[in-house]
Amino acid sequence: MTRLIVIGGGWAGTAAAVAAAKAGASVSIVERTDMLLGTGLVGGIMRNNGRWTATEEAIALGGGELFELADKCSRHRNIDFPGHKHASLYDVAKMEPAVKQLLQELGVRLVMANTARDVEMDGKRIKAVKLKDDTVLEADVFVEATGTAGGMANCTRYGNGCVMCILRCPTFGTRVSIAGKAGVEEFVGIKPNGEVGAMSGSCKLLKESLSQEIIEKLERDGVAVIPIPEELQKGDSLDKKACQQYALPEYAANVVLLDTGHAKLMSPFFPLELLRGIPGFKEARYEDPYSGGVGNSMRYLALSPRDNTLKVEGVDNLFCAGEKAGLLVGHTEAIVTGTLAGYNAVLWAIGEKPLALPRSLMVGESIAWVKEEMAAPGGLGKKYTFSGSVLFDHLKELNLYTTDKEAVRQRVEACGLTGVFNRRLV
Repeated sequence: MTRLIVIGGGWAGTAAAVAAAKAGASVSIVERTDMLLGTGLVGGIMRNNGRWTATEEAIALGGGELFELADKCSRHRNIDFPGHKHASLYDVAKMEPAVKQLLQELGVRLVMANTARDVEMDGKRIKAVKLKDDTVLEADVFVEATGTAGGMANCTRYGNGCVMCILRCPTFGTRVSIAGKAGVEEFVGIKPNGEVGAMSGSCKLLKESLSQEIIEKLERDGVAVIPIPEELQKGDSLDKKACQQYALPEYAANVVLLDTGHAKLMSPFFPLELLRGIPGFKEARYEDPYSGGVGNSMRYLALSPRDNTLKVEGVDNLFCAGEKAGLLVGHTEAIVTGTLAGYNAVLWAIGEKPLALPRSLMVGESIAWVKEEMAAPGGLGKKYTFSGSVLFDHLKELNLYTTDKEAVRQRVEACGLTGVFNRRLV
């Protein structure tokens, strides 16, 4: 049986595991921490703007399991907030157990709280990964979905220090790049001002620490937009965000909160004493990152060169997904790249040609266009997402954005790819 190891159990890694297990491979996930989903543990936003189209494409392609779980775990659906339409907000407490149960039902082996720290190579092929506890795991093919955020040294060097975020490097150790260990020369993203990396885009507030009026509005509407007194506004922080689709004037002039179980604060940081000066926030307390008053984790520090099938250049049997595959922002982006990487890894392992999704699909166009853009002058200073900024603008120009489910279904059918990710390959 084809053996596949996924390194990293975030949204991208779990999606790769689902796709590969459905294809018939024997799949293991090696996850550095004691929970799956990574930043998805504090995320929660789905289906906003072009992510609606990408989600429906993935479902039509046969890769909809994780999106359907997110829909089931949503606290709010079809909400609007500044710059964004028809969003769903999943409950961050319910999502991870639901994903874990799905993986277990598919027979995926979970190796938790254990880091893949090194590789054994056979020429240009990875033979095995070596874990923190000295276990050696061999496989035919590998998918790396370790992300590009942290560890503590990078957050200190390029950001405001370790902010004790959901990545929990002090507890479980730093992120390790398997591509880097295999000899791949990786590259980094930059901020608009030319500095390395970018800050994660939001923080969590303990909902109970807010005024009753704000709590009631969040639980009723899913979103609360509270004006910031002019003397407390701090628009300069927006340029630091990885999530440039939220770097809009409304986010400098207001506190924008979303209800994901906690109160999701759409800012990379906000000094606590300033925050407590805003009406309704007198007793505000950060939930994660605990140092969200001074900073957030740093991202885009280890991007892998790859082709449009998501195979990593320079290693014969390594595929990548999520942020490893480029300056792609968001859960939806991670799930669709993870699904493609997991499926293609199995195709490669059985000697078949991996699939490059056609550019007539939003997902296919995005994977190809982002690769081109990152190679162009200034491309590494941009951030790409289905939900905003330069990629969403590009997709709208190509008329790929739609909220017509039947139109999406017909688009996938025209490519001859309906249900492709449901194919059993081995």
